[in-house]
Amino acid sequence: MRPSSLQAFVLAAVFARAPTAYAWGAAGHEIVATIAQIHLPKPVLETVCDILNFGDSATSYSSSSSRSHSQAYPPCHLAPIAAWADQIRSKPQYRYTAPMHYINALDDLPADSCAFPGPQGWSGRPNQNVLSALGNVSHVLRGFAAGDQSVSAANEALRFFVHWVGDMHQPLHMSGREKGGNGARVAWNGRVTNLHSVWDGLLIAQSVRQTPRNYSSPLGGTAGAFVEPHLRGAIYDPYIRRIMHEGLSEGGRFHEDSPAWLDCPEPAFTASEQGSQEPLRPVVLGLTTPAGTEKKWDDATLCPYAWAKPIHALNCDLPVWPHELDQGGHQDAFAAEVHEHGHEHEYSIEEELADFDHVLGIHVESTRPPRHPELVELDTPEYAGKIADGWVVERLLAMAGVRLAGLLTDIFHDVSGEMPSKA
Repeated sequence: MRPSSLQAFVLAAVFARAPTAYAWGAAGHEIVATIAQIHLPKPVLETVCDILNFGDSATSYSSSSSRSHSQAYPPCHLAPIAAWADQIRSKPQYRYTAPMHYINALDDLPADSCAFPGPQGWSGRPNQNVLSALGNVSHVLRGFAAGDQSVSAANEALRFFVHWVGDMHQPLHMSGREKGGNGARVAWNGRVTNLHSVWDGLLIAQSVRQTPRNYSSPLGGTAGAFVEPHLRGAIYDPYIRRIMHEGLSEGGRFHEDSPAWLDCPEPAFTASEQGSQEPLRPVVLGLTTPAGTEKKWDDATLCPYAWAKPIHALNCDLPVWPHELDQGGHQDAFAAEVHEHGHEHEYSIEEELADFDHVLGIHVESTRPPRHPELVELDTPEYAGKIADGWVVERLLAMAGVRLAGLLTDIFHDVSGEMPSKA
């Protein structure tokens, strides 16, 4: 069921106030964080909120400014900090974290060959990628839980942790080809964009707009009591309700598979044999990391390499990377030079939504952009339709949220670190 013209106007107005989109889009990261929050045990969420709210003069993360901490539930929301790691990455003191949002295998060439890694190993130093960085910030959080790290260190590590778990579940953050697709020009509903932007935000935004109208109302019963307290009235709340109800609830698409999402294979190295788990800090960039190093990034509870491997494989298996990009007639598809693996967007979220209005038959006062026959069109039944029908993006978002909740619960289920007074 498609939204009305009034709904389209309201949605466009809300998105116009949204911050610039980053990896998965800011909305994607916030969706992951919200799904995680829904699954956190109450004592764990309270600990997480204490860490996030410590030292903040504002109440931007608090669920209510009119109720005391002991009365409010949830005491905070994770969504507002989910995109923080992107928002600060251009600041001088955080520029060293830029490579920690992705990982590049040197032999990787989707869609025909997905090496993770190949004989040449990985680009960059061993601790300069998202998989190893997750272990480093996890070490800081465990140090706080044991009473060995300050709350300020835990605050920063937690913000990175929430974000990087989301990044790990975006398939193009697992591939270095054309800077994760930033250099692969494609068309979306006739508008020029790039493959990375399609996966960062366009697919999610389209799903948000096409969520059935019945999910605009709160869920009832036990499901409502479980989900609704953690929603903030965001534009994507109906989408989260749908993922929870049709995906993760009993009888849902992911219900039988989701318990295994937290499983890790037997570690290849003991804790003492694994690479040093140092607090996050700037390091000198190197050239490559040998194949085999990835085994040191996994342990019995946090195994980012094992989890990322099937996500990376989607670049060839789905494929996320369209075969048409390497076929004749698309010689202009690859940008001459792309400097950043990150999150470049060629047009605003308002323009994206205008495209979705056209797709859904909602006519607004805008001029349809010209078609680009030299580029591969991805808003098609064969590409976007296949992804939507298979609930591919929804599964990745749900998986990221469940894993984030499981990891935070494992870290903070028995916290011995004490929160310093805010006074």
